[in-house]
Amino acid sequence: MHDAMMMRLLRELTDIAGPSGFEAPVREYLQKRWQAKVQETHIDAVGNLTVKVGGSGPRVLIQAHMDEIGFIVRSITDDGFILLDTAQGMRRMSPDRRYMIGQTAQVIGRDGVVARGIFAAASGHVMTQPQVDKAHLGFEDIFVDIGVISRREAEQVGVHVGAPVIWYRPLQQIGQYLSGKAMDDRMPLVIMDMLLNVIEPHKLQCELWFGATIQEENGLHGARAMGVRGNFDMALALDVGLTGDIPTVGMREYDARLGAGPTLVHKDAVVQYDRRLLWHCVDLATNDGIPYQHGVYANYGSDGAAFIGAGIPALLIGIPTRYTHTAFEMVDPRDIHATVRLLHAFVQQPCYL
Repeated sequence: MHDAMMMRLLRELTDIAGPSGFEAPVREYLQKRWQAKVQETHIDAVGNLTVKVGGSGPRVLIQAHMDEIGFIVRSITDDGFILLDTAQGMRRMSPDRRYMIGQTAQVIGRDGVVARGIFAAASGHVMTQPQVDKAHLGFEDIFVDIGVISRREAEQVGVHVGAPVIWYRPLQQIGQYLSGKAMDDRMPLVIMDMLLNVIEPHKLQCELWFGATIQEENGLHGARAMGVRGNFDMALALDVGLTGDIPTVGMREYDARLGAGPTLVHKDAVVQYDRRLLWHCVDLATNDGIPYQHGVYANYGSDGAAFIGAGIPALLIGIPTRYTHTAFEMVDPRDIHATVRLLHAFVQQPCYL
């Protein structure tokens, strides 16, 4: 798949509104796209999508999650402003750093996006001195303005307490990189799609399955269900990878950069990943001239931990991404292609545990 086709697919997937718990549109897109190319398609009771690609041998799962991070409506003011809380973690956790203000907001009602607005806060001339002096914004400072004048008008368009709110920013090319929302984790789903297009079933040395999971951002819930029921011999969890290649972080913190290949993760904040799978991927990459990086992640967890918890050996493969959990996550197409090459090598020469 050349870059123009890859970018078109990435744009389509990242444009879909699909925060934790509302992954159905993403799942429907993938199911429609994959069903003619695979042997079996399954949707479990909680909404995970599992497909059998084909082949025989050890049961290998390649997996990525469908949900994107978001917020949730905790209240609607009398004059129609939307007050927020986090959609991940405990109530009143701090907003994801300071990257919401000024982004386009999408409010998702019962049947899809019902309103667009702006993530906003007091600014400029109207700020009080305490607001000027405040070091960090909290949820008490931030709201969404959808351009209505009453709570009733907001509710009439479909806004309600508990409605998810996500940001929207269309995919764009910036120099040699791609930037936009929901690279986490739609970009790895694109990698799986690209792999499906280059697989030759008669060369598969494993029974290959793809998994697309729900609610990773909200506690790895989909992967836990998939791991308990799947009976896989091993799992390769794909997710965005952390990098240190910006001025305010540095390689001492995260020894990975864009354009240097997928990161084979030894450990994150939750779990140590399977060393047999990791070093097998190192050998495959070395033999085939595929660039790769080693990684150790802090402040990070992945669905791979849930598979290990279910007794399935798992490796996390992080595709280098700058500015994670923002509306302007940035990736390098070279890393996408390198990851496809590595996965293609793996399914032709899987690890025998």
